[in-house]
Amino acid sequence: MTDSLPSPDAAIPEEHALEIRKLAHDLSNALEIIVQTSFLLGTAGLKEPAIEWHRMLDSGVQKALDINLNLRNYIKTHSPE
Repeated sequence: MTDSLPSPDAAIPEEHALEIRKLAHDLSNALEIIVQTSFLLGTAGLKEPAIEWHRMLDSGVQKALDINLNLRNYIKTHSPE
């Protein structure tokens, strides 16, 4: 017997959707701290190599925000109201 993954269009069961929404919200809050810290570091007058490290951090922050937005949109689209 082969286990198969659910269709990408399948609905998330309500009891799971509630917990996933909570976790996504908590992730958003944690990311907001990182976003604000990265912004503040950018105003600190950094010098090389710290400027490059800040660019790397900012790039990772943006990727994390994009992933989190995709996750939240997926949850919204695939879970009961």
